[in-house]
Amino acid sequence: MALTLPAPAKLNRLLHITGRREDGYHELQTLFQFLDHGDTLHFRQRQDASINLTSTLIGIANDENLIIRAARMLQSETGCRLGADIHLDKRLPLGGGLGGGSSDAATTLLALNRLWDLGLSLEHLAMLGLRLGADVPVFVHGHAAWAEGVGERLTPIELDTPWFLVLHPGIEVSTPQVFGAPQLTRNTPPISMARALQEGPSTWHNDCEATVRRLYPAVDEAIEWLSAFAPSLLTGTGACLFCSLKDEADAREILAQVQDGWHAFVARGCNASPLHQALGLL
Repeated sequence: MALTLPAPAKLNRLLHITGRREDGYHELQTLFQFLDHGDTLHFRQRQDASINLTSTLIGIANDENLIIRAARMLQSETGCRLGADIHLDKRLPLGGGLGGGSSDAATTLLALNRLWDLGLSLEHLAMLGLRLGADVPVFVHGHAAWAEGVGERLTPIELDTPWFLVLHPGIEVSTPQVFGAPQLTRNTPPISMARALQEGPSTWHNDCEATVRRLYPAVDEAIEWLSAFAPSLLTGTGACLFCSLKDEADAREILAQVQDGWHAFVARGCNASPLHQALGLL
């Protein structure tokens, strides 16, 4: 009647913007990979239909929280009259490009599907998740992926799994501001998944990076600092940056030098989501 589950972070190890649709959304090509680091959610089933959320996160009203919205959507979709008490231990920064809110929503969908014994497939849950955000389906499916469209057309892949140093410069980046910026690159020629994988990490880039660095000097300063240790990239629309390293010791050596006011962590890349491993879905 209770579950404690991870909501792992993701990295965009490549992010191309290939066009802009009439509805204002952008056409993307990206490589998603999970990290063995993220938020933790605790669920306890209720016999009434109440959804109660407590959290270490400050500043987001419950009605706007993707966890609450995911739970209520699941009730509405299935007619389930059960509820849940949910507690969120928040570790991932807001506006960091690590997919924290989307991951929390996906963990909620999978956890309550299990607790309420609903029997919905991952495909059905991913369809529901897409209504909450373009990144939710990859967390629902639980495997590293090549993604196209707005990020919802997924092809599972196997990537290298290095150690990552992830750096957050202590600010929140507004995704709508980045995607609305006139100078944002929106015409990168599409490439095939095979070509992207063949060319490898040394050629991967993020089309949002130049715009974010221009709009947020703190990100520009942080990426200049991190790039002195290893080639570094922005994830998503930021604000987090990352570099990959062969050894955990190398990553922790950089971690020890992170300056005051910045936040950083070391994590291993995962092709299989820690959430799905915890639920025995792999």
